[in-house]
Amino acid sequence: MARLAQTAGLTDVQQEILKTVREFVDKEIIPVATELEHRDEYPQQIVDGLKELGLFGLMIPEEYGGLGESLLTYALCVEEIARGWMSVSGIINTHFIVAYMLKQHGTEEQKEYFLPRMAAGETRGAFSMSEPALGSDVSAITSKAVKDGEEYVLNGQKMWLTNGGTSSLVAVLVRSDEGHPEGTAPHKSMTTFLVEKEPGFGEVRPGLTIPGKIDKMGYKGVDTTELIMDGLRIPANRVLGGTTGRGFYQMMDGVEVGRVNVAARGCGVAQRAFELGVSYAQQRHTFGKPIAQHQAIQFKLAEMATKVEAAHAMMVNAARKKDSGERNDLEAGMAKYLASEYCKEVVEDAFRIHGGYGFSKEYEIERLYREAPMLLIGEGTAEIQKMIIGRRLLEEYRFQG
Repeated sequence: MARLAQTAGLTDVQQEILKTVREFVDKEIIPVATELEHRDEYPQQIVDGLKELGLFGLMIPEEYGGLGESLLTYALCVEEIARGWMSVSGIINTHFIVAYMLKQHGTEEQKEYFLPRMAAGETRGAFSMSEPALGSDVSAITSKAVKDGEEYVLNGQKMWLTNGGTSSLVAVLVRSDEGHPEGTAPHKSMTTFLVEKEPGFGEVRPGLTIPGKIDKMGYKGVDTTELIMDGLRIPANRVLGGTTGRGFYQMMDGVEVGRVNVAARGCGVAQRAFELGVSYAQQRHTFGKPIAQHQAIQFKLAEMATKVEAAHAMMVNAARKKDSGERNDLEAGMAKYLASEYCKEVVEDAFRIHGGYGFSKEYEIERLYREAPMLLIGEGTAEIQKMIIGRRLLEEYRFQG
């Protein structure tokens, strides 16, 4: 049989793109990923390679200098990249959420200004919703924008920005009560601002500070940061879409793309864990034969492969639903939930197959074991996904009494 996680119905162009990305992953990412990860080193050479391949413009329309590809193509590329090193897929994920939000919701001036630079990889995107005391309750955002003439003044602290240091454009969600009377629902008084900044740490523009990288258990290499706004002045033409009060809906639209991305990452990491497990099981001997010949290990491999296939199928379905223009929050929630949970389980099974060696930093599975937990919380926890799924199911299967 062919390797796991094949996708039917792809065009010749999609197949060629995926072939190119897979070759890049095998040659440029997998051989260096563990070493770079252990040093928590930003993979600049890998990022430069992705830029040369045009991947930063993969979903950006051709009229703005991109490749104009579908969410499905993007998700399948992310799956391949995460198979090599999940942190690299994180670098392009937030970039594409911002590019997607601009494409869907930006003014024409905003599109013409930002998208060509983003397609070329010259402008790198990050987005910011979370805050130190926020968790999953987006409606509890306290960061605020106040109108002052032709500008807005932003104050507050944001948390968990992927690409917070290396990005030069951040889409920031804050409260904006201007034009929204007291008592307005919180999600109707939020606005997304397009904040340009210099890459790096410290004060990256007047009123905006990126303190430094957050030290993490896994998901290393990519920078995860805080963002502190203290009198940050933003011109009114940098309100995404030009109208305040729409930020929550714009961000949720972007997060649906992000959930498909996280599902794709889970698929890629799980696939790599399976590859490592099935390979090691054929090399490691116990009781006079390879452990792959023991029924217990064969059962484990069978379960792992089935989970890889199931998660991939749900991820592809969610991406295709979004590409069709239909609402896909149900499918994206299911895909993100299943893929992240199955990823954790497949990685743990591969870890168990490696036995004591899985605990050694010399083996790649040790890195995957620390990376998989991030997918359980990124773009919404399992509990949030279940709430989304449950509410949508009740809409679809409303009791007619």
